[in-house]
Amino acid sequence: MKDKKRIGILTSGGDCAGLNAVIRSVVHHAMGTYGWDVVGIREATHGLMSRPPQVLDFDLNTIDRLLLMGGTILGTTNKGNPFAFPMADGTLSDRSQEIIEGYHSLALDALIGIGGDGSLAILRRLAQQGGINLVGIPKTIDNDVGATEVSIGFDTATNIATEALDRLHFTAASHNRVMILEVMGRDAGHIALAAGISGGADIILIPEIPYKMANVCRKIRQRQEMGKHFCLVMVSEAVRTEVGDQITELKALGEDRLGGIGQYIAEQIAQQTGAETRVTVLGHIQRGGIPSPVDRLLGSAFGVAAVDLIAQEKFDQIVAWQNRQIVSVPIAEAIKTYRTVNPKGTLVKTARGLGICLGD
Repeated sequence: MKDKKRIGILTSGGDCAGLNAVIRSVVHHAMGTYGWDVVGIREATHGLMSRPPQVLDFDLNTIDRLLLMGGTILGTTNKGNPFAFPMADGTLSDRSQEIIEGYHSLALDALIGIGGDGSLAILRRLAQQGGINLVGIPKTIDNDVGATEVSIGFDTATNIATEALDRLHFTAASHNRVMILEVMGRDAGHIALAAGISGGADIILIPEIPYKMANVCRKIRQRQEMGKHFCLVMVSEAVRTEVGDQITELKALGEDRLGGIGQYIAEQIAQQTGAETRVTVLGHIQRGGIPSPVDRLLGSAFGVAAVDLIAQEKFDQIVAWQNRQIVSVPIAEAIKTYRTVNPKGTLVKTARGLGICLGD
């Protein structure tokens, strides 16, 4: 690789807070420390499909405002697998070579891809096929990338969920209601568990721990017998019904997406206890807004580390946070397994020690 490098950066998959902090960090370190050029690729791999590729040239004078901004100034997408891309006529087409050609047409020496396990798997496959020098940065509010203890976006999402539970506490107490808060978590219950403990939930339901409604209702009755006629219930969107059915909602474009378990739980509680229930679905509010200090700090550290990996020519790696420091891990190893909640882990033990009902 030549000394004067030209690197690309893209954000892929669902958006989250902290992505712009990563972009800012990469540009600062690559341009300010190494004197490289940095090119932002718009709309993830879709930007590389365009002709000419859709890009944004960075300079050090325009990036400082990025630290506080939510979302991603580069845009992103979580639709359209390039190896089976949906076309206008309803067919699927392999457009991977278009992306690879787009990358090479920009004369890039390396690519930093910020994404979750799905995005990183696709980017790695493209890199292996097309000779792309790839370094990955993990981001997902679900915090389920296997190699890292924390991913970009998780802390902000947890803070927002905790604040929502804090606010529901007072209205629940005022009206003697059972308040159910449904939060995101496609495959893992990290947000529900962390925010539930932090926000003082009485009941937390996560997909990793099967539950029985009888146990949930028993907790509510116990509180009633103690003179506490309100209850806070935190539930992850990936939780299934008591018999194991997954609840989804049909969206406008015909897509089935997770959602609705909060209403199911509310109806069951009302039927079995007679308690008045209300449901709040937090949804995409967890993705938006100003990133927390932790996400700004983590994004800054990940960005610097990713640029250093390129300088060391260590590719096909992902940066990760382990044991209070940044490490690098092969991408294939990092995305091999999901990082779900450990039912015997510290936070689950903490919840039980606080008397929180987990439904089992």
